[in-house]
Amino acid sequence: AGFSGPPESLATNEDFWLPIQQAFSVDRSVVNLNNGGVCPSPVIVQESMRRLLEYSNRAVPSMALWSVLQPQIEGVRARVAREWGVDSEEIAFTRNASESLQICEFGLDLRPGDEVLTTTVDYPRMVNTLRQRERRDGIKLVEFKMPIPLESDDEAVRLFESHITPKTRMILLCHMVNITGQVLPVRRICQMARARNIPVIVDGAHAFAHLDFKLSDLDCDYYGVSLHKWLFAPHGTGLLYVRRDKIKGLWPLMAATSEQDDNIRKFEEFGTRPLANTLAIAEALTFHQVIGAARKEARMRFLRDRWARRLLAHPSGRFKLHTSLDPRYSCGIGTVQIEGTDSTALRSHLYEKHSIFTIALKHPEFEGIRVTPSVYTTLEELDRFCEAMESVAEKGLPA
Repeated sequence: AGFSGPPESLATNEDFWLPIQQAFSVDRSVVNLNNGGVCPSPVIVQESMRRLLEYSNRAVPSMALWSVLQPQIEGVRARVAREWGVDSEEIAFTRNASESLQICEFGLDLRPGDEVLTTTVDYPRMVNTLRQRERRDGIKLVEFKMPIPLESDDEAVRLFESHITPKTRMILLCHMVNITGQVLPVRRICQMARARNIPVIVDGAHAFAHLDFKLSDLDCDYYGVSLHKWLFAPHGTGLLYVRRDKIKGLWPLMAATSEQDDNIRKFEEFGTRPLANTLAIAEALTFHQVIGAARKEARMRFLRDRWARRLLAHPSGRFKLHTSLDPRYSCGIGTVQIEGTDSTALRSHLYEKHSIFTIALKHPEFEGIRVTPSVYTTLEELDRFCEAMESVAEKGLPA
């Protein structure tokens, strides 16, 4: 009864979050505020993976992998599809978001002169994939700037629409921008592009299992994620969603037979792989379900607001947030700058002096440090982060 009520009220109930914090085996001598890079897995996920890996090596490996374990992937596929509101025949398991998205970026046919549209804040590896297609296939990459932050769905749609030309043949779109936490209106942009017969590849690496949504809500055709981020699945696990009627027209990254043309499993044809990683996704999904997607989103936003609002209220006035505090346009990721302080030096100071791990960002349009707590982060850890940042704002970095 003590854990009932709306997600926003439970987000501040430390009694609820204590056992979740203790489900992880993290080193508490370090404050990890770079969960956006890769998250640790709860102990139950680690143990599941360990058992499956031991079985794979104890038995005849070829029998264990292909006869016993591989068929079990179908149960995981069905559960993940059910949780995110799509057909199990639309879900492929990959190694990370980069692989999922590269399947799409390389798998759609483009001709010399065709344009691909994206923003200047999309993920570098995905942009580099398109730049390689520029060099190899003669396509043209078109990038445009967005306000940082952007607090209007109408403006977001208008910006994408205004950069479409008669040569636009593909759009790469972040659901949540990795360097700012900006959330974009995926459904509206996909529908706008579909009306013009332009496919949209959605990079959902930071939104999936972070925001409370169903893939079916987004009305998108292609969506790629890393499951080792906010689902807390084993490192090296990812997911690719392809709308069923789009599977046949998308080439796999690794060759498959023509008989597999309309089979989602053609995107998993990358040879022998550790199935323990993929099967342990099931335990990560159970952990996610026990927390509850809405409660998880509310907690992540509460943690972000706790440090961000405190720093913005600091009397020095030196803190600049590159992330919206409007819940429609952000959640657990925030990027902050101490004006007049080098962000790379600040990042080093936080780790070397305070054992607080963040990442520094120096983008052509802004700089700062990205702060990404997780469900295991304690309020005391965030308060220590704030104290360290306030000290720098007041006194500067030590010589």
